[in-house]
Amino acid sequence: MYPLPGQKPRPPFRRSRNRIIAGVCAGCSEWLRWSPLVGRSFFATVTLLSIFVPGILVYLILWIIMPAPAADDDARG
Repeated sequence: MYPLPGQKPRPPFRRSRNRIIAGVCAGCSEWLRWSPLVGRSFFATVTLLSIFVPGILVYLILWIIMPAPAADDDARG
């Protein structure tokens, strides 16, 4: 999907260096242009409401399929 005029393109869909466990929630949040706190809160709420197992499985699957953060992410800040 192309950005609208005057809108920045989305960052690539990958894990984030701003991580607590593996960077999955922060990476999804960056891609959606959300605050990492909002993304983590959303994930925690969905996981609690789904009685843990589906949320944990989704997290593990995303951890496996999402590419690692790029090495140049450190240089950008």
